[in-house]
Amino acid sequence: GVVSSFGKGIAAASIGHLLEARGLKITFLKLDPYINVDPGTMNPYQHGEVFVTHDGAETDLDLGHYERFTSCAMSRSNNTTTGKIYDNVIRRERQGDYLGGTVQVVPHITDEIKRCITEVGRGMDVVIVEVGGTVGDIECLPFQS
Repeated sequence: GVVSSFGKGIAAASIGHLLEARGLKITFLKLDPYINVDPGTMNPYQHGEVFVTHDGAETDLDLGHYERFTSCAMSRSNNTTTGKIYDNVIRRERQGDYLGGTVQVVPHITDEIKRCITEVGRGMDVVIVEVGGTVGDIECLPFQS
């Protein structure tokens, strides 16, 4: 089934509110499968409005829902895109971090996705991860691995 424009952000924010009410330390990570590095230059008619975090990042509008429903303050680390993931991996490859090995979706891209989740979750009890887009989109596959 298709789950785009279904209100996943509101559902995630509501779950966060409930978990926070139980005394858990929570945070969120919105994973967007588009190739853009961030939604700042995207057409708002195609993507929707952006939410600007306290550190100046132009992010997905859902981060605003997360802030309004919980006591969490969102930052640039709470939103990542396929473009940002690939940019980080390519930057590491150019710096020689992979020791000349072939860079591939598995394990390099999927490891970077896991690194983003782990990083945002430091010191938290729960990380609520929302994957944007539509379940059937090929762009979502690395996030589902």
